[in-house]
Amino acid sequence: MTFKDGVLDGVTHQEARWQGKEITPEIVVLHDTASRITPGPAANYLAENDRKVSVHFVIERNGELIQQVPIDRQANHAGRSNYHGRKWCNGFSIGVEIVNPGRMTRFSETEAIAWYGQRFDIQDFGIQEITTPEHGHGLWMPYTEEQTASLIDLLAALFNQVPALKDITTHWYISPGRKTDTNPLFPLEHTRSLIFGREDPQYEATNTQSEPVGGDAFVVIEVPGDVLNLRR
Repeated sequence: MTFKDGVLDGVTHQEARWQGKEITPEIVVLHDTASRITPGPAANYLAENDRKVSVHFVIERNGELIQQVPIDRQANHAGRSNYHGRKWCNGFSIGVEIVNPGRMTRFSETEAIAWYGQRFDIQDFGIQEITTPEHGHGLWMPYTEEQTASLIDLLAALFNQVPALKDITTHWYISPGRKTDTNPLFPLEHTRSLIFGREDPQYEATNTQSEPVGGDAFVVIEVPGDVLNLRR
């Protein structure tokens, strides 16, 4: 995957209506679309709307990567925001929207309901009920393996080819108390470790605390953060 004039080859392109000035991106901001999860609706809205919202990339549930704004042009994805003292992050960031319904509430014992009224089977979608200081309480849908793989490929291309980029962050981090995306199930530190070559803190913690035990003994493992990656 290579960039030419701010545009990535080998992916779907859909031009967004709202594009701003030239920028030098220094961070990547990850978002949830908080939308329907079928292919198309979120990307179509972000490309053409009257709220002057736009984003550089959209990742569908099936892993399809759609570019809507060149990475050297401003997109309107972050709103009121602050990254380590620098306000209005649109002016120095690349926005990536991951298709996900966002925070949901419980409709019944077996179903969660999104803000727009669609219901999802909790077991079928692997939905989890989680409360964190950053997100508050909610029911949350995991991201698909295809989305995660597509995101890692995109981030690797960005950080290999855009010298000024220095960090990967989330909407909730730059807009605390106002936004909750990405949701608590997103493996932010693991993603950072893959891109920056750092040791994943969950990997280190589980390795340290998972010495073999005999018989039917149980093991309790404490890890940094709020979510344990069970594959580890």
